[in-house]
Amino acid sequence: MTAPDPSAPLLPHARRLASSRIADLLASEPGRVSELALRVGPIHASFARQRYDRQALAALVRLAGDAGVPAAFRALFDGRKVNASEDRPALHVALRSALGTGDVARDASAQAAEARSRMAALVERLASSGVTDVVNVGIGGSDLGPRLVVDALRDFHDGRVRLHFLANVDGSDAARVMAGLDPARTAAILVSKSFSTQETLLNGRVLRDWLDSGERLYAVSANVARAEAFGVAADRVLPMWDWVGGRYSLWSAVGFSIALAVGMERFQELLEGAAEMDAHVLEAPPQANLPVLHALTAVWNRNALGLPTQAVLPYDQRLALLPDYLQQLVMESLGKSVTPDGKPVAVDTVPVLWGGAGTNAQHSFFQALHQGTQVVPADFIGVVNPAHGHAENHAALLSNLLAQAEALANGFQSDDPQKSYPGNRPSTMLLLDALTPRSLGALIAMYEHSVYAQSVLWGINAFDQWGVELGKRIAGDLLPAVKGEGPEPDDPATRALLAEIQRRQP
Repeated sequence: MTAPDPSAPLLPHARRLASSRIADLLASEPGRVSELALRVGPIHASFARQRYDRQALAALVRLAGDAGVPAAFRALFDGRKVNASEDRPALHVALRSALGTGDVARDASAQAAEARSRMAALVERLASSGVTDVVNVGIGGSDLGPRLVVDALRDFHDGRVRLHFLANVDGSDAARVMAGLDPARTAAILVSKSFSTQETLLNGRVLRDWLDSGERLYAVSANVARAEAFGVAADRVLPMWDWVGGRYSLWSAVGFSIALAVGMERFQELLEGAAEMDAHVLEAPPQANLPVLHALTAVWNRNALGLPTQAVLPYDQRLALLPDYLQQLVMESLGKSVTPDGKPVAVDTVPVLWGGAGTNAQHSFFQALHQGTQVVPADFIGVVNPAHGHAENHAALLSNLLAQAEALANGFQSDDPQKSYPGNRPSTMLLLDALTPRSLGALIAMYEHSVYAQSVLWGINAFDQWGVELGKRIAGDLLPAVKGEGPEPDDPATRALLAEIQRRQP
């Protein structure tokens, strides 16, 4: 039996609006620009160039109510077991705000506060130890979140240590990171909840042997015993918990590298920005709730309009890693085809998310956005006030940001079909007053909450990721054969490829 179709109330509106253009919607709905804009703290958002009208938006808002989105957020914050397949809560919000009620949420907030206190002490200890470089070793959420924030907040680095990131099991990545570093002045942080992640342990062993000193090894893990067995003293192990998924963990001690880069005060400001978005998502009604509107827009584009991809286009080089980070957040969370009770979903779920930083991306894939056969909805992200003094550059950047969104929406007709732009390509505009720890925290939390709201609307679990396990298991089974120590693979294609690899090896 298939789960109920959440898009059914939207399809009549999609058919009604099939021939409508964004420019027509703007002209026919006085007040649309102001009605479809809202501000939350340092973020201004505009949905005016989405392809829905007031009636369709009202249907979307009703859909949020019928799906129980407000109650689902209350359950998330209160520590209910929203991750049904693993029978546990998802309390990343407790890492930055104390908005949950009940013992589970309060206990999580207390544990998070204690971990921050320990992390602050380790930050001071490491930063004053003579170490000049720190390598964060992790993969997935243990890498993408800290890497994004450290890079985005480069203007706030306090200069005490330089941060580097090592993720890929490919040994060339380790060689690249270590090149030019002095092992006597380098420390490593190994980030793995279970302390059994293959990539992290292999890279950790490379660094451990290269450092030739366990005194400069640190870890973030839920498995202190394994970290100690690896050579990390217990007082240099910061905690992780099973109620925080990796892609939601940068707010925890996984953010150790962030705090080393910008200091604990700035790290706290990052948390405060996220907490501001947390309070908003709990308190604002769906029609005035930024993450919920963002989620409803995603559902409209995916299910009502049938658009299979989503572009994220930050017009600030400091946010160049945001599309990579959001790929995991969105596609690992929403890449599900069954409901928690095992029923097939009735509609398409996750879009393929991709993107790049403007203006570079304009000279890369924007040709396809403007004139390709597929319509790609986009999130444009701009920063009003830069951290540099190059006013002409920033004016050019903002003009390109505004122009691209306008061109995608309105298009341009030419007598030469090759020079015509069809337009009517929807986008959301997100403007940050400035790129600060607070605004970055709010932006990331907005996307987290949008993803959760989408999962509620689609009736799927945003917090498990069983889809990544099969390949890992097969890789573990194949490793002995690749090393020439085990039986041949059963799969004939794999067996032939392995034989080809071995023929080419010395």
